[in-house]
Amino acid sequence: MVAAPHTSNWDFPIALFAFWKMKIPFRYFIKDTYTKSIIGWFFRWTGAIGVNRKKMKNNLVEYAANLLKQNHDMVILVPAEGTRKRVDRWKTGFYHIAQLASCNITLGFADYEKKETGVLKVLKPTGNFEQDMKIIEETYKDVKGKYPELYNPKIY
Repeated sequence: MVAAPHTSNWDFPIALFAFWKMKIPFRYFIKDTYTKSIIGWFFRWTGAIGVNRKKMKNNLVEYAANLLKQNHDMVILVPAEGTRKRVDRWKTGFYHIAQLASCNITLGFADYEKKETGVLKVLKPTGNFEQDMKIIEETYKDVKGKYPELYNPKIY
């Protein structure tokens, strides 16, 4: 599941609450230093999967796809922007994960202006990256993050 726009630290507790309300267990990747810290139990309890990017040698896409293949009910939450700051374009690992795992991409959102959160659309990747990204971009065009100026509606 893509989580966008991601412009505030508040996005995380809102996502936690929304998933608990919908009774959907989810997982998310986080630097392993968080899951190994003194409050690591909290992050693991909320669904965190600690990863050491240096040890994974940029193999996170394959690792995530394998997790999804092994557990068809798993939902991995991915903030595609990769940061709360404004970016020129999204990271596209979520797309490649879905293709490798042969699963759908769920477009999740938190719209602060409308005070709504949920799912906008479920998309099966066609393999036509350009076309699929246009659909995703169009789907998110009217969603307002907490700090709209930090969200670039041109995602690719």
